[in-house]
Amino acid sequence: MTPAGLPWQEFVALVTDFLEGALPPDRVRQVEAHLSECPYCRDYLDQIRVTIALTGQVDEDALDQQAWEQLRAAFRDT
Repeated sequence: MTPAGLPWQEFVALVTDFLEGALPPDRVRQVEAHLSECPYCRDYLDQIRVTIALTGQVDEDALDQQAWEQLRAAFRDT
């Protein structure tokens, strides 16, 4: 079992809701307990926060057509 009984795959699936404050209190506690024990997931969470901060600064004109298509394809395939 992983730290705090939360498999990393499940942690990854919960990150967006965790950051948006959309998890029920019991899940927040579980995620926070996992983060307190797992440096890898803390690093992952930090990377997601940085990604959100940086992408919030990119406007449509900053990317060429190929970059937009690659992003669309990446999100479409997930």
